[in-house]
Amino acid sequence: QVQLVESGGGLVQPGGSLRLSCVTSGTLFSIYAMGWYRQAPGKQRELVARITGGGRTNYADSVKGRFTISRDNAKNTVYLQMNSLKPEDTAVYYCNLEGQVRSYWGQGTQVTVSS
Repeated sequence: QVQLVESGGGLVQPGGSLRLSCVTSGTLFSIYAMGWYRQAPGKQRELVARITGGGRTNYADSVKGRFTISRDNAKNTVYLQMNSLKPEDTAVYYCNLEGQVRSYWGQGTQVTVSS
């Protein structure tokens, strides 16, 4: 079955950086679009960044210029490099694979930005 496993979350001070990773197994990773979403307490889950199988990217306005999504198809892994982190970036971050029939989600990784 398809599995997505995120890692790389943690506690960081404002202005700091983190890199999230999401390793996928059980499917042909390279052909599918991948996304990073986040959900803060009391808020709806929102799209942060997305990358197509061909490498085309798009970002939420709130993270443009600070976050970068990338993928390594040889490693079945998608990354989210997060720079200049702000307290409002605090959330659980989820990896998503847009399959042909359904989407798949990872278990989430907590990112906390606080001094």
